[in-house]
Amino acid sequence: MSGQPDQPTVQQGGEPRKDEASRGPEAGGTETVKQPKSGEALLEMRNVFSGYGPVRVLEDVTLDIKRGEIVCLLGSNAAGKTTTLKTILGMVKANDGQIILRSGNGEERLDGLRTTEIVSKGITMVPEGRRLFARMSVRENLNIGAQLRDDHEKMQKDFDRILQIFPRLEERLTQKAGTLSGGEQQMLAMGRALMAAPKVLLMDEPSMGLAPILVQQVFDTIKEINEAGTTIFLVEQNANMALEIADRAYVIQTGSIVLADTAKALLDDPKMKEAYLGEIT
Repeated sequence: MSGQPDQPTVQQGGEPRKDEASRGPEAGGTETVKQPKSGEALLEMRNVFSGYGPVRVLEDVTLDIKRGEIVCLLGSNAAGKTTTLKTILGMVKANDGQIILRSGNGEERLDGLRTTEIVSKGITMVPEGRRLFARMSVRENLNIGAQLRDDHEKMQKDFDRILQIFPRLEERLTQKAGTLSGGEQQMLAMGRALMAAPKVLLMDEPSMGLAPILVQQVFDTIKEINEAGTTIFLVEQNANMALEIADRAYVIQTGSIVLADTAKALLDDPKMKEAYLGEIT
């Protein structure tokens, strides 16, 4: 990355990053269509109801995320997007239904577990607003992401890989997180979540509050993380950009899933464009 703050990353010789060619013709690349993933769901919600005290937010939510996918959840403000992520992570209790993770240990129920237990099983989140420890250094924030791990050799490899993905962080390892720019803070929040070595990475509005040039950089990085093997469940109000990188998408409205299809099908759906894309973007 260049020394100038918050500029798009280029390889030596000024050539675009490898993912530039997949942005579509309007970005100067060649349009590509992601092939749908096959196989059993890695993470699944079955008929889940949840809320806050007597206030029910999620109503009979069923969705799934296959290994290696980017799946996005779209909807307007207060539709239930963040509550869906918090319910998966155990921060909001599921009153009914099942949340299932499939891994080398077989099929495990997540509903009813504490958040720390769920994180230890391979689910972690990049929260809305980043939620960094402002008075702690970049290195300390990254290390916090690995606090439930004891595989020290693998932790160091993940630490080095994260600095390769976010070279700006390597330049600022001793700097306090609260003094970073907005784009750098988002990099740090993503890096901290990756330090947990997640099977599924939950992301809540990663582009919120960022300048347009940084928004593109964040979505490029999400693609890069996914291509390296991390499954991603993305909540995002920038519907067009989210659908451009996703395999599949769900639309939630007043706590219920009202649309589900491949990302390309939803981008091309006139009803989707009229009813949701114009509203959400």
